[in-house]
Amino acid sequence: MSASDPIAGVSVISTGSVTIRPEHVGPTWKNTYLWLATARRWTAPRPINVYAIEHRQGLVLFDTGQDRASVTDPSYFPGGANGLVYSRLAKFAIAPEETLTAGLRGLGHTVQDVHTAVISHLHQDHIGGLPLLGHSEIVVSRPEWESLRRPLPHARGLLTDHIDLPGLRWKRITMEGLADPALAPFQDGHDLFGDGSMVLLPTPGHTAGSLSMLVRRPGHRPLLMVGDLTYDDGLLAQGKLPGVGAKRQMRTATQMVNQLRTRLPGLVVLPAHDPGAGRRLTAALDQRPSA
Repeated sequence: MSASDPIAGVSVISTGSVTIRPEHVGPTWKNTYLWLATARRWTAPRPINVYAIEHRQGLVLFDTGQDRASVTDPSYFPGGANGLVYSRLAKFAIAPEETLTAGLRGLGHTVQDVHTAVISHLHQDHIGGLPLLGHSEIVVSRPEWESLRRPLPHARGLLTDHIDLPGLRWKRITMEGLADPALAPFQDGHDLFGDGSMVLLPTPGHTAGSLSMLVRRPGHRPLLMVGDLTYDDGLLAQGKLPGVGAKRQMRTATQMVNQLRTRLPGLVVLPAHDPGAGRRLTAALDQRPSA
């Protein structure tokens, strides 16, 4: 870490793997309920990525991965019709050495080092580490938090019993105007530490309050962590949408991210479940941005 660069390093931790439907990855003409009812095939296992950023203010996580209790505790998921939907939507595999705690240990950290956890959205494969982070500040967009209070949260993929836990320090952010032309077409966002190195950007569609995080460092390629806006950066670059979410919002967010690529040469897009994301991050850390 230098005086001009508040970030010492960026790493990826995979908290197990998830197998989903090809229609989930997309693109598909079918609506979610149709493909969920009729899908027969599964993808190869895909990572459940957590991104760790070593900032001078402290360790920051983008998402917290999947809780291993989801594969060891039969009561983790709801029962009944909702449980059937969850079982058809995804299958998880998480070994004891693939927990968030183990991943942080591999980076030379403990969970106590986590200063801030930014949650892209509140689906269960992004909030699994919350029970460990009572000492940390948990950042979520206000629209995402407010979605918890709408009817039928379980049917919308929100396991409230694993989210609204006692003792957590939530920071619900409202996006404000950005005075940074380099971030166009994004006009609103949230500068996490006020130094421009980590900026949260609204990318709704997968959920109402989904957000992405831009990481910028002098002499390094910019990184954009996008949660589940896409499951494959190649599809996102082509403007092709996944099979889950509000299509109009996802299309707008996808277009804005692709426009941002032209403003920030060398931008590396890092989804949560893209099998190539880890390799792209490693390569990006060794490269300088394009002219």
